[in-house]
Amino acid sequence: MVDYRMATIADLTLLLEFVKEFHEGEQLPFDAQADRKALEDLLLNESLGQAWLIQQGHEAIGYILLTLGYSIEYRGKDAFVDEFYLRPAYRRQGIGTMTLAFAEEVCRALGVQALHLEADFENVDAQKLYHKVGYQRHDRFLMTKWLAETVPDSSVDA
Repeated sequence: MVDYRMATIADLTLLLEFVKEFHEGEQLPFDAQADRKALEDLLLNESLGQAWLIQQGHEAIGYILLTLGYSIEYRGKDAFVDEFYLRPAYRRQGIGTMTLAFAEEVCRALGVQALHLEADFENVDAQKLYHKVGYQRHDRFLMTKWLAETVPDSSVDA
C-alpha cells in the first residue's frame, strides 16, 4: 500500500537525500547547500508549491515536488512536476502511475488548470509512463535562461 505525506521542514534531510539520488541518477547537477536552500524555500512557502513523500508502510520510498505558476495559455493556475523520484526497487510496480494520479488530485484541489512535467530525451521508460497517463508532447521546446549569478555546474557534488 502506498501513501503520500506532505513533507515539512522536519523532512528536509530526507528530501535532500532523495534529491541527491535523483540528480545522480539523471546526471543533473547537485549542490547540497543550494538544493537545501531551494527545498527550504518550497517547504516554508506553500504559494510556491508542495512537496510530498511517497511512502510504503512507514518507509519513504520517493518524493514528488509540485511547483505552482500561472498561465494565460492554460487559462489560470498551472503546476509543474518539478521532480519525481522513486527508489529503483519500487519502480515498475504501478507506484508511478498512482503517484501521478495523486498529483492530479492535489492540483485539482488547488484549482490548477494544467499540470506539466518533463522527461529526459533518453528516459524512454518515463516518457512511456507519462504518455500512458495522458501527458502529451508539445511541438515546442522547453528552453531555459538562468538569471541567477551562478549557474549550476554538473560537476558540483557537495
